[in-house]
Amino acid sequence: MRRSWGRTLLTGYAVIGFLYLFTPIFFIIAFSFNKPKGRFNLVWQEFTLDNWADPFANQELTDAMLYSLRIASFSTVVATILGSLIAIAVSRYRFKGGAVVDLLLVLPLTTPEIVLGASLATLFLDWGVDKGAITIWIAHVMFSVSFVALTVKARIRGFDWSLEDAAADLGASPMRAFWTVTFPLILPGIVAAALLSFAISLDDFIITFFTAGSRNTFPLQVFGGSRNGTPPQINVLATMVLLVTIGIIGLSALWTARRERSQAGSA
Repeated sequence: MRRSWGRTLLTGYAVIGFLYLFTPIFFIIAFSFNKPKGRFNLVWQEFTLDNWADPFANQELTDAMLYSLRIASFSTVVATILGSLIAIAVSRYRFKGGAVVDLLLVLPLTTPEIVLGASLATLFLDWGVDKGAITIWIAHVMFSVSFVALTVKARIRGFDWSLEDAAADLGASPMRAFWTVTFPLILPGIVAAALLSFAISLDDFIITFFTAGSRNTFPLQVFGGSRNGTPPQINVLATMVLLVTIGIIGLSALWTARRERSQAGSA
């Protein structure tokens, strides 16, 4: 009886928690089909498909979304490469200062974003760097590297490095042993880290607010335009990003499952 009640309470608590987390997302999706009477899409009026018939009707929102996607894509590529190399180096080798490197990786995650943003703004101002895409990319790569490094490091933890030694005994060079043995095994962690980095970069507002120039990213455009109106295209574009993200995660999960089944079959 106690186990039954415990499972029921735990299930109910989990359901309430997920509803709390996903209710705002449900509202975003629902209001993408709303036909507002006025400039603010805040009160449900009536169902319509007109918003989805022309999701790019608001040119400023569309430009801001494309701008955010370009910045997130570039910062994700750079952060994934740097963060993965850092994670491999810290996990594979023991060297003086390794604890300091671990601390420096965690530091950007524990520092308030407003402090990072203000510090970067001051740094760029002192160096005479004009704010724009370059400053945003630098800022996004800076905090994304920590997320990538820690995610990949968690994947590498417990990795059997003797597999590389076995490949070397069979005549493989260090580079070939890495690409044929190590990299395929840690690739799911790298993919997960890249997806996390992309989502964080696309979503960031505070640090971007301090480092952006004259052009706005999607979060900045939504915040700046919310005083004059909230067109339903905001919800439409956000829902499109959500659907694409879910699709990528689903494909990644299927690819990982098939890869694990093929490895188990070959073993």
